[in-house]
Amino acid sequence: MIDIVFFTVFSILFMARLVRFPETFKPMLDHPVQSMFLGAIPMGLIPIVNGLSVFGPELFGPAALSVAHALWWIDAGLAVSIACLVPYRMFTTQQHSTEQMTAVWLLPIVAPEVTASSAGVLAPHLSHSAAQLLVGTGYVLWAISVPLAFSILTIVFLRLALHKLPHRDMAASSWLTLGPIGTGSLGLLLLGQAAPAAFAGTVLEQVAIVARDFGLLGGLLLWGVGVWWLVIAVILTVRYQREGMTFNMGWWGFTFPIGVYTATTFALYRLTQFFPFAVIGTALTVALIGFWLIVVSKTLKGMWHGNLFQAPCLATPRK
Repeated sequence: MIDIVFFTVFSILFMARLVRFPETFKPMLDHPVQSMFLGAIPMGLIPIVNGLSVFGPELFGPAALSVAHALWWIDAGLAVSIACLVPYRMFTTQQHSTEQMTAVWLLPIVAPEVTASSAGVLAPHLSHSAAQLLVGTGYVLWAISVPLAFSILTIVFLRLALHKLPHRDMAASSWLTLGPIGTGSLGLLLLGQAAPAAFAGTVLEQVAIVARDFGLLGGLLLWGVGVWWLVIAVILTVRYQREGMTFNMGWWGFTFPIGVYTATTFALYRLTQFFPFAVIGTALTVALIGFWLIVVSKTLKGMWHGNLFQAPCLATPRK
């Protein structure tokens, strides 16, 4: 319920800004950093879809699944649109360089795979035909996002090697690399688990069984890739902390990547019963709660003092 309230309130505020000040929309699209955060909109809707899928029928009745189903398709369209629109602006109007790039580039690209992972949560609650379409579309969304995300991770590695660390104001971006890895892994796991039931009795029945097994193997491999980026993120954060980190809204970037990587870790534990996954998942949960409490407290403090929110696209003089 809290997620629904927050998403609704901030969506209304965002839309009110666009209606009241429509001239701010184009500068936002052209800003090389702020535009990337458009990807957070469809990603922020997915927890609501998942919550309605799992808890909605008990709390609100069967209609919750219909709402979740409709919201999923809206989210899918929004995620793909942003994943295409923002790179288009990058290619045509925004100013970028390897030295200035960060893992924030991942945000618009990751949105479709977040929606894809949600298909595996929602599909078991839908009719046979609806589940088939949802799972099939989920795999397409996964394919749109994950390969592109890994190409950006390669550029991030090159940028760090050639130009060293970004400014400490971008410290949280070091954790964003876990996002596409964790979500990509979770997507394979959840879609793979949903596929056999969705395609049972169809010509794709055997393919769906392979998808389930490949989902486990692929999910495990991607989780392993994430271990390296997790260690690097921890080391870099310790270094940034020693230099002195000033809070900004980018600190919310600490929470989502850890959250999805934690969910992936527990999903692997449920499927494999390999105890180390439970231990690692518990440790990540503790870290996630700690990060969340710190970020929430600093956000509320900044809101109270009125010095937190700003529009970077409006602070830059227009040409």
